[in-house]
Amino acid sequence: MFENTRTVTSFSVDDVPAAAEFYGGTLGLEDTEESGILWLHRADGILIYPKPDHVPASYTVRNFVVDDIDEAVDTPLDRGVRLLRYEGLGLDKKGIVRYPDGDITWFADPAGNVHSVSRPRTPRGAS
Repeated sequence: MFENTRTVTSFSVDDVPAAAEFYGGTLGLEDTEESGILWLHRADGILIYPKPDHVPASYTVRNFVVDDIDEAVDTPLDRGVRLLRYEGLGLDKKGIVRYPDGDITWFADPAGNVHSVSRPRTPRGAS
């Protein structure tokens, strides 16, 4: 029934204009605001909606998968985004965890929602 259906991820924020500035301005994602709702133009779709009593999610709401994690986080870092530092994960100087099967780091948007940036390593035997 849903095998050919497009999906859209959504999450709330307490301030749509601040979200638009962060995602469009800081992260450089193409966005459109329609009737108070922010759309990030990605192949898989992201809908950001206002919620006056917003509470940040207690989990990672979005995972950005990239080919080069260092390059991917350099621009946001230069624009003031701070990577989250979780104790006990063995973060490197930049704030990235370097696992044998991939690299990952996290940051929060102005509403406190947590996102990750990850670079999986190619599985052994894959081309």
